[in-house]
Amino acid sequence: MELIEAKVSGLGIDPISNHPVVFLKEIQGDRFLPIWIGIQEAAAIAITIENKKTERPMTHDLIKTLLDGLDVKVNRIVVTDVSQNTFYARIYLNRDSSTIEIDARPSDSIAIALRSQAPIYISKSVFEK
Repeated sequence: MELIEAKVSGLGIDPISNHPVVFLKEIQGDRFLPIWIGIQEAAAIAITIENKKTERPMTHDLIKTLLDGLDVKVNRIVVTDVSQNTFYARIYLNRDSSTIEIDARPSDSIAIALRSQAPIYISKSVFEK
């Protein structure tokens, strides 16, 4: 699978559906990938982008704390596919010399990647679709 590195370039609201959208932009180009997400996930991403702290840990903070406690590193996340307007992603974790691959929603994957300072990738085939 050919991968394209991307970064979160912003969040917005789709004026037609009134749903949050996260925009990923390829680092070595000009293409953007909009992914429609839930309100809670948008808030989790926005908090990290704006470098804000919450009084109590949010779910993605808890996941990051658990991974740190287990000495597991988020290696990368990959938006792997889109089918019928549903996006799919994988989180790649490293512990010792093992790699663990986990199926996850892109919004959760992005929130975890931002907290872990892990790279975000998009499969080339997703851009082509």
